[in-house]
Amino acid sequence: MLVEVCANSLESALNAQKGGADRIELCSELGVGGITPSYGLLKMVKERLSVPVHVLIRPRAGDFSYSEMEFELMRRNIALCVDLGFEGIVSGILHRDFSLDEERTGALIEASGSLSFTFHRAFDWVNDPFGTLDRLEVMGVHTILSSGQQKTAVEGIDLLSELHKRTSKITIMPGAGVGIDTVDRFKEEGFRAIHLSGTKVHQNVPGTPKVPMNSAPLDEGSLLLTHTETVHQIVARVK
Repeated sequence: MLVEVCANSLESALNAQKGGADRIELCSELGVGGITPSYGLLKMVKERLSVPVHVLIRPRAGDFSYSEMEFELMRRNIALCVDLGFEGIVSGILHRDFSLDEERTGALIEASGSLSFTFHRAFDWVNDPFGTLDRLEVMGVHTILSSGQQKTAVEGIDLLSELHKRTSKITIMPGAGVGIDTVDRFKEEGFRAIHLSGTKVHQNVPGTPKVPMNSAPLDEGSLLLTHTETVHQIVARVK
């Protein structure tokens, strides 16, 4: 079973690699579901990591229906990742009615060239998961990251299992709430890959600054960092 760790910083990515992760999904801002990492982070990760890295291409938080300017930004960021030599792209676009935007998602897949393409958790919003799976197969998607359209992948395991049984071309990769206490269920169901962040809250400065900068429920003095030992324990369980 492949273990993919969603890393939100260079330190998290290095911790994940040290813990035995097979692959990194690189992003920023986990608290909003992840957005595209900066150029500097991309460069430093490429220089310092030896495991394959897939890059999240998501121009902002919120929904997955994008303006033409946002779409162009996504294509340019994919071109940058291709030039830098990354192994994969993680992305996807929906229409406002929560159906798959085949035309523009297809353009992102085409822009990715030979890189592996993961359709991300926008899948958890689509109205027709099985029909969407069929379309993504035809489009050449390699992996679908999903919680089974539930808050956690454990809660969505029935749908995930049905999707896994239905396709031989796409890897169904459970993600959301995957940890030491839940990973055995996904191994028993025969999934070929799992996705997790393995984070713990790290207190970076003492106390709480007097003026809040975060709208998300994270203390200003704290960081979310991938925990090496958490990743190591999960890898040991599934290998």
